[in-house]
Amino acid sequence: MDYLFDFEPQGLVCGVDEAGRGPLAGPVVAAAVILDPNNPIEGLRDSKKLTAHVRERLAVEIREKAICWGIAEGTVAEIDSLNILQATMLAMRKAVLQLTHKPDIVLVDGNRLPELPFRAEPIVKGDDLIPAISAASILAKTFRDAQMKIFAEMYPRYGFEKHSGYGTELHLKMLNKWGPCPIHRLTFGPVVEVAKRFERKADRLKRKQQR
Repeated sequence: MDYLFDFEPQGLVCGVDEAGRGPLAGPVVAAAVILDPNNPIEGLRDSKKLTAHVRERLAVEIREKAICWGIAEGTVAEIDSLNILQATMLAMRKAVLQLTHKPDIVLVDGNRLPELPFRAEPIVKGDDLIPAISAASILAKTFRDAQMKIFAEMYPRYGFEKHSGYGTELHLKMLNKWGPCPIHRLTFGPVVEVAKRFERKADRLKRKQQR
């Protein structure tokens, strides 16, 4: 593996990645993984380039073969109060701190780093270059998809099981029809617009009832 920096990581290498920064609903999820070099996993790559079936199979293998791993969420409340970047950094930090082994270095996908008590390096496009980051990408994506299926049962009007909260045509149609639900991110543009419209509608109805 040719790393994108001027040293060869030694010891326990932790990979970190997230899933769900872009959706209009649901949490952002981060995962941290320390792979076992003596127990390799074939087929690791960016989770977005894998089918759902392959992701699920690899997620099981990662949980079984990795030295340790952690998964954490940035909740919708944290996203709306902190902003999506800070909620993502918080989730990454929590995921790393769950690890049962202390990493010698943490490699984080992207160009930003959460606050960590370990040496860390950002790796742009690391989810398709560094196996440990690929593994973290897969765990974060499969965990979040499972969470969104649960939310789909709680809020069946929105079709979360089909789009995982992303701004698809179906999601936007249902959002405009029914308004935001408790897991919508109220600071994200399309949701803000719909929420304001429904608020104005509710105010008009209230004034009408008071006459």
